[in-house]
Amino acid sequence: MKYLLGIDFGGGSSKATLLDTLGNIVAEHSVEYPTYYPQLGWCEQAPQDWDSALAENVNGLLTKSGVAAGDILAVAIDSATHTWVMCDEDFRPLRPAIHWTDSRSRSQANMLKQEYGDFIFEKSFHRPDTIWTLPQMLWVKENEPENFKRLRHIFFEKDYIRYGLTGVYCTDYIEAQGSMLFDCNTGKWSAELLAMAGITEEVLPPVVKPTDVIGAVTAQAAARTGLAAGTPVICGTTDTVLEVFASGAVHPGDVTVKLATAGRICVITEKPYPNQHLVNYSHVAEGLWYPGTATKAAASSYRWYRDTFGGSYEELNQGAAAVPIGSEGLMYHPYLNGELTPYADPLLCGSFIGMRATHTKAHFTRSVLEGVSLSLLHSKKTLEEIGIPHNTKATIIGGGAKGELWRQITADCLGMELTRTQSSDSSLGSAMLAGVAMGVFSSPEAAVKACIKEIGVTVPVPENTAKYAALFKEYVAVHDALAPIYRARG
Repeated sequence: MKYLLGIDFGGGSSKATLLDTLGNIVAEHSVEYPTYYPQLGWCEQAPQDWDSALAENVNGLLTKSGVAAGDILAVAIDSATHTWVMCDEDFRPLRPAIHWTDSRSRSQANMLKQEYGDFIFEKSFHRPDTIWTLPQMLWVKENEPENFKRLRHIFFEKDYIRYGLTGVYCTDYIEAQGSMLFDCNTGKWSAELLAMAGITEEVLPPVVKPTDVIGAVTAQAAARTGLAAGTPVICGTTDTVLEVFASGAVHPGDVTVKLATAGRICVITEKPYPNQHLVNYSHVAEGLWYPGTATKAAASSYRWYRDTFGGSYEELNQGAAAVPIGSEGLMYHPYLNGELTPYADPLLCGSFIGMRATHTKAHFTRSVLEGVSLSLLHSKKTLEEIGIPHNTKATIIGGGAKGELWRQITADCLGMELTRTQSSDSSLGSAMLAGVAMGVFSSPEAAVKACIKEIGVTVPVPENTAKYAALFKEYVAVHDALAPIYRARG
């Protein structure tokens, strides 16, 4: 038997999935790494932490599975879009990587929006915001000029990690679409957008297809990771599209609801839908797109809550399950790093509203889960207002989807039947993509047929959906009341 290895780098951990050529998951392994918040609104990660996590993860997976490294046909790596690394002429990082959730570039994003907003939207299909590489680069240029002067190479997260395996410098076109430096109409780096950033194309990686075999594991990388030298490595792509792929969404109208670091609702379409409230990227299935809405802090809200206030997810879920819908008046807004859909406002802050002396920790826990799900309802309403045709059922993906309580809350909030699969992790999508690249699967559709296994359906309770619809009106009203205060603070 031969195997396919997919490795994901998410908001705070790396997960690896080993897939056999029949489409069965053989083993999974994960390793956490830190995120740093050196100042208010800043969010950074250290590239060396990714390298350490890669080595620990692969070695752990091989040990757990008992699979010989030489039996792995190919490796693919994915990560979150927008997270980028500045490097010098020797490909060494000049500073920590700026994570996509970082909001320090507010003034740069506002300047770009005011002076070039329509032009940037025409080229990139998106409006300037702090999540994009272009405004983040301008922040570095203005605040760390010495680092900017030494800039010779730009990596995106998964490309930096893959460079450590292969020594090959490149990216894929879906990743490039997430930089706000790429012309989504022509499929090339945009000279005009690069000029805004103050760089030339020489500092950016060549753009290839996600399924291109770009190199092989070097002897040095093999010694560090336990992989076999010479193992083919494909380019890979971004985590969200591979989660969508791993959920089985490869046909127009398919819907995914994501409860991961960020929350997203995506619809598979045959064309992009450029809109200020949507994020538009190409699908790995040729000719398709997956425009979607996004809330910045979904599962990351729950992780922040767990890390700050203590307890395991199991303990927290048990307590929250005993609290009635609406958390008896306690409401949470998940704007820990600002918000995307429908506000595109980096100044928004998270909040607990309606606290009483009768509220317990269990009430706070449930309010976090409900607040994220209400934000996803806002995302769903935005898609419906834009008029993108979609199915009435969806597949729920992401780490948060593992929790039975949160799945039910989300199904009730959205009023949608949610299907869960054996795994929707983007590392599975990476392994499937490696299989397509190596000819194990003849197409993305064939990979879905071989690999995706449904394990359950969560059905909304109409009475609960009605209750959340009423709560949603309050949810929006609280935002409307607090937003001017946050904006006045700057």
